[in-house]
Formats: sequence, structure tokens, C-alpha cells
Amino acid sequence: MSIVRNAAAIAKGMSVTLKEMFQPTEVENYPDGKGPMRGAKFQERFRGKHQLQRDENGLEKCVACFLCAAACPSNCIYIEAAENTEEKRISSAERYAKVYNIDYNRCIFCGYCVEACPTDAITHGHGFELASLNATTLVMRKEDLLVPTPVLPDVVLSDKDEAEILA
Repeated sequence: MSIVRNAAAIAKGMSVTLKEMFQPTEVENYPDGKGPMRGAKFQERFRGKHQLQRDENGLEKCVACFLCAAACPSNCIYIEAAENTEEKRISSAERYAKVYNIDYNRCIFCGYCVEACPTDAITHGHGFELASLNATTLVMRKEDLLVPTPVLPDVVLSDKDEAEILA
């Protein structure tokens, strides 16, 4: 009886395989696919490429406290601190991150760095195209991670206009 049951199971599996083999193949092109983000659908908790945020004045939020590097279990964050001067103000605190590197060869996207940051300077973005054949291109520097400065026009009429420009 078990031989008949096994043969029936194999025949059922092969019937599914043969049925699918003769169906037309459906291909969805990745960058031009469906959805509001051209094929990419992100969950709210998605952890992509890191971003270094700026404050409302356009200064960097990172104060080089080294908490993100200390919290990282894979030791992929490297920071060098420097002092702010009155002539050259990079961040709103006494120090700023002169060098901020993340080695994506080692990063496990655990999110501990984001949780450890007291100023919310580092966050996860939605960048997911990080694959590379060259390992040296996976070391992201501060310039690669920093959010661009918002460009405001010379004349802003009201707070509502400024909010629309920043949005």
C-alpha cells in the first residue's frame, strides 16, 4: 500500500511540474516595475543604507560621541573627531565627525548604531542597491552618507512657503 501511495505522490508532484513547465513565463522588469517606487516596495522597518542627517540649520547632527561605533557588534564604523571653530562650524556641538566611515563588507544592518545615537544623526534609509564586485567600493565615507543640504531660495515669503519648499 505504501508503494502505491508513494507513486501517487510522485505523480502528483510531476503533474504540477509539467503543468507549470508549459505556462508562459511572467517577468517584471526591476526598475520599471509596478508600484509607487518603480517596483520597490519597502516595509516601514526596512533597514537600508545609512544616512547622516542634518539639523534644521543645515549643520550636521553628528557630534562624534562614538556611541554608534561602540554599539556596533561587527565593528564596521570608524570615526575620527575634530573640534569646531567659530570660523568653521560643521555641527552645533563642540566636536564633529571629521571622518565617518561604514564598511558594508562587515555591516549586518542590525540597527544598534541608530538606536545608540543620542542626536538621531544616523538613520537607516531606503537605499538597497549596495552590491559590488569590488570590496573597496563598499566602504562608504561621510560624503556618501551625508544627506544633501536643502537649497532655499533667497526670498521666503512665509513659514508656509518655507515648509512647502522643504517638503
